[in-house]
Amino acid sequence: MAIYLDYNSTTPVDNHVLDAMLPYFSEKFGNAASRTHAYGWEAEEVVKKAREQVAAFINAEESEIIFTSGATEAINLAIKGVAESYAAKGNHLVILASEHKAVLDSCLHLSKQGREITILPVDQQGLVDLTILSNAIRTDTILVAAMLANNETGAIQPIQQIAEVVHAKGSILFSDATQACGKIRVDVNELNVDLLCLSAHKMYGPKGVGALFIRRKNPRVVLAAQMDGGGHERNLRSGTLNVPGIVGLGMACQIAASSYWDESIRISYLRTKLEQAFVDTGKAFINGSIKNRLYNTTNVCFKGYKAERLMKEIPTLAIATGSACSSALPEPSHVLLSMGLSKEDAYSSVRFSLGRFTTEMEIDKSIQLVMDCIKNNI
Repeated sequence: MAIYLDYNSTTPVDNHVLDAMLPYFSEKFGNAASRTHAYGWEAEEVVKKAREQVAAFINAEESEIIFTSGATEAINLAIKGVAESYAAKGNHLVILASEHKAVLDSCLHLSKQGREITILPVDQQGLVDLTILSNAIRTDTILVAAMLANNETGAIQPIQQIAEVVHAKGSILFSDATQACGKIRVDVNELNVDLLCLSAHKMYGPKGVGALFIRRKNPRVVLAAQMDGGGHERNLRSGTLNVPGIVGLGMACQIAASSYWDESIRISYLRTKLEQAFVDTGKAFINGSIKNRLYNTTNVCFKGYKAERLMKEIPTLAIATGSACSSALPEPSHVLLSMGLSKEDAYSSVRFSLGRFTTEMEIDKSIQLVMDCIKNNI
């Protein structure tokens, strides 16, 4: 049987989410920007409801939520939007070496335009040193980007403490919360972030839709639009709204808000059972923080065994060596290298990410499959 342990890559759409979306593909097909008839009004109303659901999910205001095509677009809008809007204040951005490629590549784009980017190291746990962060922020630093939870190791950054450092220096804090949302409680006011992104398909919603939180007061963050057109989403993201997707995102947020705590207990148990079986062999170790991480994620280095070969030998087991966005690249994980792993150990590391539909039987079978490969010295 096929076993799916790659939930950090994407999740199946929850049946309740699908049911909520379906009418807006057919009989309720109106354009939310059509203000002259009932079809448009109905679409506009469900978009408003979804915006309220997303806002409630992260304790934001409805007016602080902008819908996008996903986290990648939200990241581009946040980073490039700040760089353009605050160019008069400064030309310097600070990011972590373990950030998602969407952050790293957005900053690479800006560096080619003359902006200065400082990439900070993380320690063996995957966490940033606050002193190093503080020393890196300058008077011309306009933005600091720090991922809330890492997609490869599950490491959770101390965002509240990071926010204190960043704001004391007068800079804006952006956090990629794509992997965190739906797994842990995310409150933009408790975290004290100024910008935050999320994506539906990481929490049992549809692909192709996400959101960006943009703080409107204390401080009020102003972004330069990166897409021009009809002035949708308060002139920040032009383009006809994906009404079915937005409905799905709203429902996914509503479900996640009521279920993540119960799920965390069960999934954490299964994750611990899985990784303990590997570690007990003496031929594997866990990459990154064991304490400060997502309950569903474990990144395991099978010392001396190539992860690529391990996955090839077990085609029925869906696992990953890193981010799905980088899975086609031949290089070892930049996240693991940033944590100090050698290339050899990075090439020998596998991410297992569990989810809502993972069963204990699947975990037992996964352990057996991997252990058989190890014993056969693949």
